[in-house]
This record gives sequence, structure tokens and C-alpha cells, in this order.
Amino acid sequence: MTATESSPSTAPVAVPEVPPGRPAGRGRLVLRRLRRNRLGMAGAVVIVLLFLGAFVSPLLYPWDYRTQDDLALLMPPSPEHWFGTTKLGEDLFAQCMRGLQKSLLIGLLVAVISTAVASVVGALAGYFGGVTDRALMWVVDLLLVLPSFLVVAILSPAFRGKSWLLLVLMLSAFGWMIMSRIVRGMTLTLREREYVLAAKFMGMPAWQIIAKHIIPNMASLLIIDVTIGVGVAILAETSLSFFGFGIQPPDVSLGTLIASGTESALTFNWLFSFPSGLLIVTVLAVNFFGDAVRDALDPSAGRAKAAGRKNGARR
Repeated sequence: MTATESSPSTAPVAVPEVPPGRPAGRGRLVLRRLRRNRLGMAGAVVIVLLFLGAFVSPLLYPWDYRTQDDLALLMPPSPEHWFGTTKLGEDLFAQCMRGLQKSLLIGLLVAVISTAVASVVGALAGYFGGVTDRALMWVVDLLLVLPSFLVVAILSPAFRGKSWLLLVLMLSAFGWMIMSRIVRGMTLTLREREYVLAAKFMGMPAWQIIAKHIIPNMASLLIIDVTIGVGVAILAETSLSFFGFGIQPPDVSLGTLIASGTESALTFNWLFSFPSGLLIVTVLAVNFFGDAVRDALDPSAGRAKAAGRKNGARR
């Protein structure tokens, strides 16, 4: 027996090369979880279609929301007028798309502005503490006890006939308080972390610490607040417009269309059903997508929600 035959264990063994796998980043994991949520993806598709319908269809549709067809008064849906016409001969589809534009823009702007204000106020109160904390939280408590709907309704006649952006500012002024308290609580925890203390010792200004180390570490929470806040803002704008305190004629919104079609809900039902149906679909799609984003960014919230449903079913 040769030396090589007596010690087979010393012979080199061919090991197949395994290509190093690229670790999945947080963004990829979030997208993967989001794609698995069917309701969330359906909501995202519906939101995209609503935006396309609201902003692209007016460029292709032959009727304008202000144009009156004197030969088609209170006509039901037809190939010429897709959603029918009003008692003045106005095309309801064109009006619904115009109203949807307003609702989507107002909802998105109010949600973004409210979340931005909440993050700044909450981070300042939690980071500095002391007098700053007490003063800012006093303002938050004061605004929380004010009836926001009543205040906006009282103020809206003073801004009647002016830009609808004033309505955005008024709705945003009352939509940030609860979130600011949540951000404050998270900031109280984050300000004691090692990287924040290290930034302090390095002499980094407070505003830079808040912008680079505090707010980015709660980005998931802020994104969730924006997505859910869009639906809340759309309902608030629609409610105000329904009672005549929001968008004013000659402009239209889903709220004004629903209000004008209410009296004809049982006779000329398309005047009420199409605007209200668009509102329901929009809010549901935004809420489904917001829930999916929350579950994708915070899987523990989704598991807790599923466990709660199981416990309720057992009972």
C-alpha cells in the first residue's frame, strides 16, 4: 500500500463554491412584505388608477366640468356622458374627476403637512424637555380640546372665494397634535441612545441632531402616519364641503357633489351614487394601503392584529 493510499483523509476535497448571497436590505424586506399583502396591493393599484383618472382623463374627455349641455338635462349615464348629467346639463363624470382631484390633493397635502409639524413639535419637546416641553405640550392640549370642525366651519366664511390652499392650512392646523405626543415619547427614548450622546459630545448643534439622528429613526412611524392621514383628511374635507364650509362654487369637490345629489338620491340616483361611490372607494383604498404599509414596516403590529382576530373568533 502506498503512502497516498494509506492516508486518504489528507487528499484535497473539492468544495463547491457557494456564491455569497447579498443580504436583503430593509427596503427590500419592506417591499417583499408589502407585495404579499393582497389588500394593500389592490389598494395601491386603485389609488394609482384614481390619480390617473383624476388628472389624465380631463385631458382626454370631451366635456369640461363647467360646460353645460342644454340638450341633455338630467340624462342618465350614456356613452356620451359616462356618469350622466345634472339638472343644468353639466357632465357628472367631469365634475367627479374635478372633485377627486381636489380630494386627493387636499388629503395628501394635509397628511404631509400635519406629519411634518407633528414630527418637529414632538421632537423639539422630547429633546429639550423642561420649559420647551411644557410650553409645546400646553399648546397641544389646548388644540386637542378645541372642536376642530366647529372652528374651521366658523373661520371658513372669512376665506370664501379665496384659494383652496387655505382649507389645507386650516385642516392641517388641527391634524398633528396626537402624533406629536407619540413623537415626543419616542424622542425621550432616542435622546438617550449612544449615537445621540456621541453627537452631543462632538458639539453637533441640537437642530442637526434632531434632523440627522432623531427624526430619521422614527421614519417608519411617520410614513405610516402620512398614509393613514390621507384618508382622514379626505373625509374631513368632504364633510366640510358637504355642509358648505369647504370647497366653494363654482369649483366642486366630492363633498359638494354628494350634497347636491342627496335630494335626488331616490329619483335621479346617479347624481348621488357616483360621487359617494368614488369617495368610498378612495377612502377604502387609502386605508388598505396604509394598513399594508404599517404591517410591512412593523411586522409585529400585523402579528398582534392577527392574534387579536383569532382570540376574538375563539370567544
